[in-house]
Amino acid sequence: MASKSVGHDRQMRHHDLLIVGTGSGNSIVDDRFSHLDVAIVEQGTFGGTCLNVGCIPTKMFVHTADLASATRGSARFGVDAHVDKVRWIDIRDRIFGRIDPISAAGASYRRESNHVTVYDEHARFTGARRLVLAGGQELEADRIVIAAGSRAVIPDVPGLAETAFHTSDTVMRIDALPASIVVLGGGVIAAEMAHVFSALGTRVTVIARSPRLLMAEDRDVSERFTDLAGRRWDLRVSTQVLKVEDVGGTSRLHLASAEDHTDRGSVDTEVVLVATGRVPNADRLEVAASGVTTHSDGRVIVDAQQRTVVPGIWALGDVSSLYQLKHVANHEARVVQHNLLHPESPIMSDHRYVPHAIFTSPQIAAVGSTEAELLSSGTAYLTGMEGYGSIAYGWAMEDTTGFAKVLADPASGLLLGAHIIGPQASSVIQPLIQAMHFGLPALEMARGQYWIHPAMPEVVENALLNLA
Repeated sequence: MASKSVGHDRQMRHHDLLIVGTGSGNSIVDDRFSHLDVAIVEQGTFGGTCLNVGCIPTKMFVHTADLASATRGSARFGVDAHVDKVRWIDIRDRIFGRIDPISAAGASYRRESNHVTVYDEHARFTGARRLVLAGGQELEADRIVIAAGSRAVIPDVPGLAETAFHTSDTVMRIDALPASIVVLGGGVIAAEMAHVFSALGTRVTVIARSPRLLMAEDRDVSERFTDLAGRRWDLRVSTQVLKVEDVGGTSRLHLASAEDHTDRGSVDTEVVLVATGRVPNADRLEVAASGVTTHSDGRVIVDAQQRTVVPGIWALGDVSSLYQLKHVANHEARVVQHNLLHPESPIMSDHRYVPHAIFTSPQIAAVGSTEAELLSSGTAYLTGMEGYGSIAYGWAMEDTTGFAKVLADPASGLLLGAHIIGPQASSVIQPLIQAMHFGLPALEMARGQYWIHPAMPEVVENALLNLA
């Protein structure tokens, strides 16, 4: 079996199975692989994006931000509460004091296994199922799984590289809550981080090249969120950054219209957060040397079984998936795991109805097609909408901005898409996801079961009944 102490004798080292990345890829190897000589290559921190710099810490910060926001908004309900102080260090250390030991324990568990070798170095391909580590050790394997994730996109803005900017990989570990922050980007990470910092008391400016925030969402949701964001933050849409300069320890961003390039002044800030998306790490692995092919956006090309074009090489998660979502990566990892164990009866990934949620304020969740996508494809559809304020629980909360929107096939009644903006949208949408997966028609769903009254899912019930 493989030794736990990895030396660099520069001889070719052979493994039965090699996995690059320790996010969802790490979950593949269980007791059923104990008869194999397994290698795991991880240059960074065990656990991948979700555990260390993505889903988990951001939602822990969001929960804290939601508590602060709810306290500040309690007066209209007759509760005079206020936030005395935000202890950033305590918030940060509570979160990473729980996360970091999980990552460390995962690494220790793998190193202590008598059939797994962990390589703590960057690797790149040199041929089909062959890699070389940064220290020179050459590796080969009968089967390889590429699960190397993604990294933050850094825009080519003059002066940005010379300033102490942050990405989502670093901003959650800063040593003090900044007085001001500029968030570059109009997508999911920008929306969530802007909510966190503004709720904790930081002055937030959001700069987006697009005319609206969250442009990938259904237009009704995107427009509503953009309107609400403009009330909370200094929002600069249709705006680009021409250059960044350091002015006495403060970052000054010079702005212009993204449409006609007219001058839009400048903004000074203590912290710059770059949240302009993420790109697959396939290029850093030099996958082309193995024969593995990629899409134009850098994603590894895989089939429904998660196989690349090279026999014996699979890929999963952000490095290959159109959906940069942990639940998708986990699903794909289970598919790869099965196919490694049972090559005689492979299974396929199911990406028909992939849901997602955005943990900003208000929450946003969606599954299926947007209305614009249905229009573009010429698909016939019905629309049903219901506001949170029209149901009893939403009325109790005095919510006047949230809504649920459903889209359905007029002939079959099957749902084509669902879009929710409002309290607990990430939970409220779940019955719609279930209905789409199991082919439950909208009217049957609405009238064929009890809906608890008064509870927030009634917004879904009424949206379904409003389909017309």
